[in-house]
Formats: sequence, structure tokens, C-alpha cells
Amino acid sequence: MTDTSKVIQGRTGPWEMVLGLEIHAQVASKAKLFSGAAVGFGAGPNEQVSLVDAAMPGMLPVINRYCVEQAVRTGLGLKAQINLRSSFDRKNYFYPDLPQGYQISQFKDPVVGEGEVIVEHDDGSTFTVRIERLHLEQDAGKSLHDQDPNATYVDLNRAGTALMEIVSKPDMRSAAEAAAYVKKVRTILVYLGTCDGDMEKGNLRADVNVSVCRPGAYEKFRETGDFSHLGTRCEIKNVNSYRYIQQAIEYEARRQIEIIEDGGKIDQETRLFDPTKLETRSMRSKEEAHDYRYFPDPDLLPLVLDPAWVKKIQDSLPELPDAKKARLQSQYGLSAYDAGVLITEQARADFFEEAAKGRDAKLTSNWVTNELAARLTAAGQDIGDSPLKPADIAELVALIEERVISSKIAKDVFDRMWAGEGGARAIVEKQGLQQVSDTGALEAMIDKLIAANPGQAAAVKDKPQAIGWFVGQLMKETGGKANPGTVNLLLKAKLGIG
Repeated sequence: MTDTSKVIQGRTGPWEMVLGLEIHAQVASKAKLFSGAAVGFGAGPNEQVSLVDAAMPGMLPVINRYCVEQAVRTGLGLKAQINLRSSFDRKNYFYPDLPQGYQISQFKDPVVGEGEVIVEHDDGSTFTVRIERLHLEQDAGKSLHDQDPNATYVDLNRAGTALMEIVSKPDMRSAAEAAAYVKKVRTILVYLGTCDGDMEKGNLRADVNVSVCRPGAYEKFRETGDFSHLGTRCEIKNVNSYRYIQQAIEYEARRQIEIIEDGGKIDQETRLFDPTKLETRSMRSKEEAHDYRYFPDPDLLPLVLDPAWVKKIQDSLPELPDAKKARLQSQYGLSAYDAGVLITEQARADFFEEAAKGRDAKLTSNWVTNELAARLTAAGQDIGDSPLKPADIAELVALIEERVISSKIAKDVFDRMWAGEGGARAIVEKQGLQQVSDTGALEAMIDKLIAANPGQAAAVKDKPQAIGWFVGQLMKETGGKANPGTVNLLLKAKLGIG
């Protein structure tokens, strides 16, 4: 049955999009895939280039064992098949920033085979994206066109950097699903420590394959595996943000629909997304495998993995996002939504667990994911850079639990903590922000307020929600320090309402 939420209305009827992604993740490694040259961001042009990277005559590649380990670790985290025998191939094409004239990649025999990723929709429901393969390959350098009006410069710092290309099946049906999938894969990689996931630096980016078809065609494809049921796809290269992924997909799907409805046909090609104009533009016709003239790299032997070594990597895997989410729900009684927000960043989940020791977990979660997260975002900081530590949030939550301060006052205390005025308890004592919970003092105020407003008091008996006026007056009189729970109980008793 067609999901109507994924239908795009065209002039000639409904359409659907079919999406597959290739995620390029830079391996977290201090050295490149086939040389000992350093890997890092911010170095001067061509400062991290070995003779191998520059393709000097007679230089031979030597596989970086740690990069292979990182690829295997990633495959295990994606619940994928680890191929104990794989091989490297030469992918031949010419770019000025590809000094060898070919890229060392993996074609027929990748190190990681089929797997799957379970992804969450915003409403909490899930969908599964099948992984087709993960292979290792080396990155190219970078052409710089803005340094001189008459020349192009080449920086080979990235040349030879290890990449993992994670290829999905065409299992996504909307721009939102594609962005959610990339976000989930990024989270898994960061938990595993195999990629830092920094999309701004280009350490994780996606090539998005988009095609459109009539409703029902995708279901036929899933039944038969026959790609002829789907439309011709176009690939959008190197998209490096969740927002751009969605914008590129939405534009490209509409573009293809308009061409087909006008009687044209879609050419299989590679396109680029312009985030300023919010449109895709043609880059080149899409090559097929034979265009690259793949052949086994004669300088590299097949990669043969020891099953015991793979098992050792498996045993060393950390708690991954899905398992952590289930544990946070079970151990702390959090909702699926709250646990899901926490686990999107490993550092955030760790911060929460440290702050929640002996504290109200739900309340702690709210402060970590709302107030603290908002303040860090505004400051352009990550939670690892937070000036407030887990113990600071725990102390603030303790004051709320002990009813020393109200949630409203806690926000003022939080602001002062963020400004560096000290710990929560010290601020409350110094500023005299403790809640007024003295029932005797509150009763005297209530008696005085009722006596001065007999009409309002009488109205409450017929309209109980009018008690809010009295609550507001008392909170105003106490400067917001009155304990709301105590105030409500005393007012109901005094006004004779249940």
C-alpha cells in the first residue's frame, strides 16, 4: 500500500521519490590509508604529503592496519557481514588533484558486506535502511580556484586520506528519511570512534541518488529486485549538512517530475547542489563501472583477516546508540523521546548519566536537553566545552527536588551559574532566592488577600479555575518565591474548594 505522506503531486498525477545514499566518512586515524603522512585539519597547503601521496615514481602503497580495523569496527556497528577476504582495485580517472591518475578503492570484493540500520522518524516510529557494502578508499586532493584569477592551485593534504564509503540500498522514500538516516549513521560512527562526524570540515558527506516513479513501482522493485521499475537516477555529490540533503532532494525530485511531465527524459548524471540558489546543476554524465576501467591493484595483496582478530574487535565495541537508548529508558524510566534526544550525542548521554546520579532523572534530562543545550547552541559550543559540569546541574536539580527553589527561580539561578557567579547553592543563599514554604507566613498573606477581595473569593466557588488569580497575586507579593504546591493547597483549603 502506498504511503500517501510520501506522494508528490504533479500535473499529471502522483509521484514518489526513491533515494539511496553513499556516505563518505573519513576514518579517524592519525595517518593516511597507504602512507605514514599525517592527517589533520588546518595544516598549510601541501604540508601533509608524503612521496607516496604525491605519486612519485617507484613509491609503493602500504596498507594502514589501523584503518582496516576501523572499517571492520564500523561494519560490526552497522550489523554487517565482515568479509574475511577483500581486495583493492584501481579506479582510473583524471583530476588535477589526483596525482596517481587513479584512486585505490575496492570494487568487487569490499571489506564489509550487507548490513542494516534502524532509523527513527520524528514521531518515534522506525524504518530500516539496508546497507549494501562498506569499502575503503583513498581521498583525492583539493583544487583551489580562488587563489589566483589565472591559475588553479592544488593542495594534496587530503590525498591518500582514508575514507569509508557506506553504500545504502534505495530504501528511503522522503528527504526527511534521508536526513534521518545520515544522522543515525553519523551517531553510530561517532560512538564507535571510527569517524569524528564533522560535516563542516567535510569529514562526513553524502552523495544522494534520487529518482522518481509512479506509486506502486517501488513495491514492485522490492518484490522483484528489478531496477527497471524505478526511474533513472541522478547523483548529487558531496552534500555536507542535513538541511542541504533535504533541500537538494526536494529540488531534484521536483526537477525530474517536471521534465518527465513535459515529455522529456531523465539523463543519468552527476549533479551538484547550490545552497545559495537551492537548486542542483549538472556536473558530468554519470559514469558506469566500465568507464573507470577497474582492475586489481598490482601493488597490494588481497586483504585476509583473521577471524579471531575480528572477534576481538567485536568484543571491544562500545554500547551503541540503540542499546544505550533502551538502557536509559529501563534504568532511568525515561520516555523513548527523552532517551532518543540524549543519545544523539554520546557526550550528552554521558553528561546526563553523571548528573543524574541520585537525582530525578526526568528533571535532570530536561535541564540537560533544554536549558543547557539551548545555551550551548547559542554560544556555538559542544557539551564537552560546557562551563557547567554534570555536578553543577545535579546541584541545581537537587535544590528543586528539595523545594528550596521553584523551577521558575531555578532558571534565574541557572543564568547566574552560566555567568560564572558560582554554584547553585551559593547563589541561592547569596541572593536570598529560597522558596517561601512557611505555611504560617503564607496563611497570613492568603487571609489578607481573601479579606481584601471577597468578590473574587466567592467567584472561585462557582468557577474553581479562577483560583489562578489568587496564585498569581501571592507569587507577585513573594517575588516568585512562594512554593506553588503549598500555595495551591492552602488556597483550596481557605476557599473551600476540592
